[in-house]
Amino acid sequence: MKLKFRPGTVLASLVAYIVTILIVFPIFWMMVTGFKDEVSAYQMPPGFTFTPTLDNLSQAFQSGILTYLYHSAASVGVATVVALVFGVLAAFALIAYPRPSNGSVLFWLISTRFMPAVGVLIPLYVIFQHIHLLDSLWALIIVYSAINIPLVVWIMYSFFKDIPRDLLEAGRVDGASDRQILMRIFLPISVPGLAVSALLSVIFSWNEFLFAVTFTYTDAPTVAVFVSSYTTSEGLFWARMSMAISLAIVVPILLGWAAQRQLIRGLTLGAVKG
Repeated sequence: MKLKFRPGTVLASLVAYIVTILIVFPIFWMMVTGFKDEVSAYQMPPGFTFTPTLDNLSQAFQSGILTYLYHSAASVGVATVVALVFGVLAAFALIAYPRPSNGSVLFWLISTRFMPAVGVLIPLYVIFQHIHLLDSLWALIIVYSAINIPLVVWIMYSFFKDIPRDLLEAGRVDGASDRQILMRIFLPISVPGLAVSALLSVIFSWNEFLFAVTFTYTDAPTVAVFVSSYTTSEGLFWARMSMAISLAIVVPILLGWAAQRQLIRGLTLGAVKG
């Protein structure tokens, strides 16, 4: 069979490879820097030849990075589950009981994502102080849940909206309850949407710094706070920080790799359309 040369396909592939390199290389360089000493990390111009060392890795574990990772995993994990439960229920309610005001409700929910974090920082701090939740993981769980619920509602609403309404009506005619319709019809069809919602919720919460450093700096700091500790009055410890960041991104990368098939399906089937 004679193969046809298509310049457009070759150009698209070349652009894709270039973009991939531009995205991956900074991450690769950061990981490499984590195995340098501080002198080599500050070398200008940067050198590709150096003597690898595990001192930064040892220092990270001695500084208690596992505790910080646990705080991040606990707060982000619980908040993601809470956001998925409430977000899915809200999205299903908007689809199962359509009303003229549903569009306004959805817009209001999404608009909360536009609010700058500093705009609610002081009110939240005062509230958590009065209910004695400062310096606890519960403060982060509440904040991260509130941040991610609108995102989950938006994504799952898009998926549920694409499901033929005849399935909903058929379930009701057969005597199925709303819970049964959601669990047996809507959710199995919308697994890619759930994967996208969960992964984006984890990423947004895992990378969050402002609320974490404000509410839990002493007793329950997250890994983002741990990374910032390498910026001191003595200077910036590039090599140690690079190793800490490399360890911090392991969890999101593994989750993205594990859910890559559902993630790609979710993004291509309409999870990000309005």
